[in-house]
Amino acid sequence: MAKRGKFFVLEGLDGSGTTTQARLLTDRLRNAGHKVHCTAEPSSGPIGSQLRLMLAGRLVGRKGEPWDRRSLALLFAADRLDHLASVIVPRLEDGIHVVCDRYVLSSLAYQSLDNPASWVAELNRHVRRADATYFLRIRAEAALARRLEDSAGQAELFETLPQQKRIARAYERALASHGRAQRARVMDGAVSVDEVADTIWRDVRKRVSR
Repeated sequence: MAKRGKFFVLEGLDGSGTTTQARLLTDRLRNAGHKVHCTAEPSSGPIGSQLRLMLAGRLVGRKGEPWDRRSLALLFAADRLDHLASVIVPRLEDGIHVVCDRYVLSSLAYQSLDNPASWVAELNRHVRRADATYFLRIRAEAALARRLEDSAGQAELFETLPQQKRIARAYERALASHGRAQRARVMDGAVSVDEVADTIWRDVRKRVSR
């Protein structure tokens, strides 16, 4: 029977570097001889694909009205359960490590902006915990500048500076309330990409060698 894979999550504001670090960690695991799968949330599944269109403003609500934020929270939770059942858990059980760009802390931060935090937490209470969650802490101004540069100025649903500051505060509240349960480690996301990657790898390497 294959040894169960490890589940690693990257978290942080848009522009903090989660996608880059997920890719670098995946490459390092693969280069070290491990089987690894890189994924992200919203997922590429049927629910996640709809969410991505909503966030990009390409799928609008009735008569062009904003999407009900309770509906978004439910969709994110549903996508996570589908993602776990169809992608993450089968690979972990086959001995493949999984690296995920965003997971539960993202919902606890983003969806709690317009919904009761306790309700969002309850929606995610029974999902599988990651073996380690790496939170890349960075100032909202720096994160937004990076994000807008990468996207050529095309802002998504959550990309305004006041909103990013609210999200940063929501992340800190989520870390205070749920960081231990989510096995979160806070990293300095403002240092160089290589420094962040090296710090994450030192921790991951120990975990996958057990």
